[in-house]
Amino acid sequence: MKTNPWLVLGIVSSALFLIGIDMTVLNVALPRLTQELGASNADKLWMVNAYSLVMAGLLPGFGTLGDRIGHRQLLLGGLVVFGTASTLAAFSPTAWALIGSRVLLAAGAAMMMPATISLIRLSFIEDHERAIAIGIWGSVASGAAALGPIVGGLLLEHFWWGSVFLINVPVVLLTLVLTLVFIPRRRGNPERHWDLITSLLVMVALIGLVYALKGLLKPQIHFEEVIPAALVGVGFTWLFLWRQKSLPSPLLDFALFRNLRFSAGVAAALIASLGLTGALFVLSQELQLVRGLSPLEAGFFLLAAAVASFVSGPLAGAIVMRVGVERMLALALTVAAAGLGLLAWLGGTAPLALQIAILAVIGAGMGAAMSVGSTAIMISAPEDRAGMAGSVESISYELGGTLGVAVMGSLVASVYAVSFEPAVALPAAAWDSIEQTMIAVEGSAGAEVVLEAARSAYSQGVVVALGVATACVAILAAVIAALAWNKKPEATAYQH
Repeated sequence: MKTNPWLVLGIVSSALFLIGIDMTVLNVALPRLTQELGASNADKLWMVNAYSLVMAGLLPGFGTLGDRIGHRQLLLGGLVVFGTASTLAAFSPTAWALIGSRVLLAAGAAMMMPATISLIRLSFIEDHERAIAIGIWGSVASGAAALGPIVGGLLLEHFWWGSVFLINVPVVLLTLVLTLVFIPRRRGNPERHWDLITSLLVMVALIGLVYALKGLLKPQIHFEEVIPAALVGVGFTWLFLWRQKSLPSPLLDFALFRNLRFSAGVAAALIASLGLTGALFVLSQELQLVRGLSPLEAGFFLLAAAVASFVSGPLAGAIVMRVGVERMLALALTVAAAGLGLLAWLGGTAPLALQIAILAVIGAGMGAAMSVGSTAIMISAPEDRAGMAGSVESISYELGGTLGVAVMGSLVASVYAVSFEPAVALPAAAWDSIEQTMIAVEGSAGAEVVLEAARSAYSQGVVVALGVATACVAILAAVIAALAWNKKPEATAYQH
C-alpha cells in the first residue's frame, strides 16, 4: 500500500514538534525551578544547554545509523527513549537529576530529528512539493521553539513544573502508533558504517568549546577553567577529524560542504536558530523578572513570533524555487536582523502593539530562513546520504540553539554583573544573577530601590545580547546576498 507523503509529513511533524518544544519550554519554568530545586545560575544554563548540546553531539552518529538500518526504525526507537526520559524528567528530585534526564531526552531527540527530515526527503518525489514539505518541517521546528514558552506558561498556571515534561508522553504514544501503522518500512543500507565513538568525540568537543566560550563571556574570566575546557574542545575536535579520515565510510562527508548552496543553508540554519532561541530565552526571562509578567503572560507575549514563524516557513518553501534559494535566504535573514535591531533599540519602551509587531517580524524572518536553509541542505545531498544531510541540518539547529542560550545568556549575566550598582551592601552572590539579588534583599528595608537597579542592569544586558544577535544575522545576510548577486549558484551535482 502506497502511503500519502503528506500523511507521513503530519506524523513526523508531531515528533519534531516535541523536539522543538523541549528546546524552549524550560525558559518560563526556570525562575520556579531555581527556587524549588535550589538551582544555581550555572545549573540553570546546563538545564537548558544539556538538551541541545548532547543532541548536537549525537546527531552525526544517529543520522548515519538511520541510513544504515532505516529511518522509520530509528524514529520508533527515539520515541521510546524520549517518552521514558520525559517521565524521568517530570519527577526529578534535584537540579542535577533533571540535567541527567535532559541528557537522556537529548539522546531520544537525536534519534528522531534526522529521521523526520530524511523520511520527508524520501517520501516526496517532486522538487516543488518537497520544498513545500521541507518548508513546513522548518516552520514546525522554529514555531515549536517559539511556542515552548506558551506551553510551559499554560501548564505552570495550573500544574507543577514537572508537567512541562509529562505532557510529552501521550503525544509520544500516539506518534508511535501512527508511525507503526502508516509509515512504510524502508530497508537501509547495511554497508554504511556506523561509529558511536565519533559521536562521543563530537559531543565532548562541543561541551568543551561551549564551556570555554561561556567562561570567556563572564565579567571575571577564570582561566584555570577556560583553558582546560578549550584544550579539551580543540583536542577532541582533532580526534574527531582524525578518526573521520580512518573510517571506511565517515559519519560526516565534508565533500558536501563544497556545494555553496549546502554551506549557505547550514550557516543560515545555525545563525537563525541562534538568534531565535537566544532571543526567546533572554526575553522570556526579562518579561518575568523585570516586567513582572507571569509565565503564561510571558508565553502569550511571545506568541506573535511563533505564529509568524509557522506561517512564513511554508510560504517561503512554496516560492523558493521561483525566487532562488540564495535570494530567499538573504531576504529572510535581512528581515530577521531588522526585527532584532528594532527590538534592541526600542525594547520595553515601545508601545505594546509595536513590540508584538516586531516579534512577528523576527519570527517571520527566522522561520523563513530556517525553512529555506533546510531546503538548501536537503536538495544538495544525494538520496543515499539523506540521513547524513539530515543530521548536518539538525546539528545546525541544535548547535545554533545551544550557542544562542549560552552566548546571549552569558552576555546578559556579564552585563548585569558590571552594570548592577545597588545603593546598599549585598553579598557577592547578588551579582551572580537577578534571581540571586531578589533572594538577597527579600524582606529587607529599601528592597524596591535595589530591585529597580537590578531590573535596569538586567535590561541593559538584554539590549547588548539582542545587539550581538542582530550583528550576527545581518553579517550572514550580507554574505549570502553577495553570493546570490555575484554567482547566482544553482544546485550542483554531489561529488565524493
